[in-house]
Order: sequence, then structure tokens, then C-alpha cells
Amino acid sequence: MPEITGDQRIQAEVLEGLATAVNHRRWFVEFALEYLGDNPIEIGSGLGDYALEWAPHFARFTATEADPDRLVLLKERLTGHSNLEVRQMLLPSDDTDTYSGAVSYNVLEHIEDHVSALRSMARLVRPGGAIVLIVPAFPFAMSPVDVATGHVRRYTKRTMAEALHAAGLRIERLHYANALGLIGYYMATSVFRLTPSEGPMVKFYDRFVLPLTKGAEQLVRPPFGQSVFAVARVPEIAG
Repeated sequence: MPEITGDQRIQAEVLEGLATAVNHRRWFVEFALEYLGDNPIEIGSGLGDYALEWAPHFARFTATEADPDRLVLLKERLTGHSNLEVRQMLLPSDDTDTYSGAVSYNVLEHIEDHVSALRSMARLVRPGGAIVLIVPAFPFAMSPVDVATGHVRRYTKRTMAEALHAAGLRIERLHYANALGLIGYYMATSVFRLTPSEGPMVKFYDRFVLPLTKGAEQLVRPPFGQSVFAVARVPEIAG
């Protein structure tokens, strides 16, 4: 694999930092479980952290990655899990299949033509199946870290809804998540110009702040958040 430099180095630091945020990941894993059926596909699995959390809940789970170098690492990491399949996938795509659902976390913001990418996801899912998404929220929080990791946009509920409707999908759930995370991310990346990499700050937030945020948001949906969570359905075939 080529030496990681520049933006690739920052991407690697961010992925490694997120890998240590175990409580955050498990919270977001819970969001998707009830919608994905028995044979879902994940679009943009990265290093496989979410795939390893989701896979035990399904008879079959497919992980995908677009980047060839990360795909090699993903295959190595997921070897030995009999219900896990790994394939390369770059969106937009003309691929079709009959998965029970699709899940894609923090991927859509990297894709210029995000409506075509959503249509590609819909072609992978059988009619009536769900597409479950998490994307970063609020354009004002676009930071040097976003730019360095290849983000072309951040979303609001309105812009997420517009993209889903344009792709012909029916919205089932749409809300913000992780309100305190947005404040922390903005301060860290835009004010102090830090990279959210592995370290005591990420571990402190994940261990002590995240459980409080999760508990509060299970009672009341916040009016803002670090992420937008969406569930959309692929239209049923007319009889």
C-alpha cells in the first residue's frame, strides 16, 4: 500500500479515532437494526467497525468499500466471519440485487451526485426495503477536517429530505442525532483547528458525555445534532 500522506493521513487519523469511540458506534448501530431485514448491504464499510457490530444480528451481511487499498484491509479484517461477504462498490453504480436493506453511514457527503448514489442504493434493495443513512449535519460546521476527508457537503433535515425525494424514496424517519457532539465537533475542528483522532479527548467524550447524550435523546429528539439520521423506503412495485 502506498505511503499515507496529506489528506490520506488525516483520513486515517479520523478513522482510527472513530474506531475507539465504542459507545458512539454502538448507539448508531442500534439506530439501524430494526429496518434492515435479514440480508442487508452496507455501502462504504471503511475498516469494518460497523460491519463487525451489525453482522451478528443477521443471517447474511455484505460489506462494501470503494477504495482498493481499504478494500484489501477490509477483506483481511473480516476473514473468518462466515456470514460476512465483502465486495467492491463505487457509487453511483448500475449494480442491481435483492438485498433486504441498505445502510450507509457517513458516506453520502463524499459523493457529488448524491441523488444518483441514492438511486443506486435503491436498485440494490428489493421493493419495500429500507435505506438507512447517517450524514454529517449543518453546513456551518464544515471544517478543514471535512474538506481534508473529502466532504463536499453537510446536511440539514431539509436538504436530506430533498435528496431522498429526488431519488424517488419515501421517508419514514428523519431526525438529528448527537446534539452535544455537534458543539464539541465545531469547537474542536473550526475553533481550535484540531483533528478528531484517537486520544484522551475522544475517549473522555465517548465514555462520559455520549451516554448522557444518548439517554437524553431517547426521551426528546433534539432540534440540532452532529448527524442527520434518515430511513427511507424503496417504493413497492405497483400491482
